[in-house]
Amino acid sequence: MAGLGLDVLFKGRNFTRLLGGLGVAMEISLVSIFVSIVLGTILGVLRRRENLVLQFAMRLYLETIRIMPQLVLLFIVYFGTTRSFGWDLSGEMAAIIVFSLWGTAEMSDLVRGALESIPAYQYESALALGLEKTQVYRYVVLPQAIRRLIPLSINLATRMIKTTSLVMMIGVVEVLKVAQQIIEANRMSSPNAAFGVYLSVFVLYFIACWPISLVARKLEKRWG
Repeated sequence: MAGLGLDVLFKGRNFTRLLGGLGVAMEISLVSIFVSIVLGTILGVLRRRENLVLQFAMRLYLETIRIMPQLVLLFIVYFGTTRSFGWDLSGEMAAIIVFSLWGTAEMSDLVRGALESIPAYQYESALALGLEKTQVYRYVVLPQAIRRLIPLSINLATRMIKTTSLVMMIGVVEVLKVAQQIIEANRMSSPNAAFGVYLSVFVLYFIACWPISLVARKLEKRWG
């Protein structure tokens, strides 16, 4: 136990602090996921509209967010905008803004793809039966699109949870930051603390993400 550095976890409140750090990471990710689902769904539907200006603006937004690394975007929002505009922005709020921007872009593309995957004849058949356009979406298109969208959305959620580890770079005290603090505080008494502490962080992330991945796989098999 001591050779692996796991003994550090049982000193004082170290393990409780790790759980608290995981709670911060989960709070950031869950809020970001909720915002991303709401805004991403709206943008995904709008991307189906035949408006060149709207299409260009949303495509530019999507490609910009995809190309720019999340860490760079975190630095721009937290360090750049706060100094340029004098905003009093906390690290947690900056992280939520960045992950919401990223998640919204990804979610909008998933929604667009799910809507476009519905065969055109289903639209035409529903209209031929006398349904209005809103009814076609409500009763024919959306139920099928949601079934195709849910597993992909769950996978996006797990990616966002794991990527929250980047927020330590802007001073947010989440699970990885707590792990570093524990290792530094026990560097002399437990030289092998890094292995045990980071292994514990791995296990905590695994426990948080594995059930979500299982749900995604089951839905994919059921609705495939």
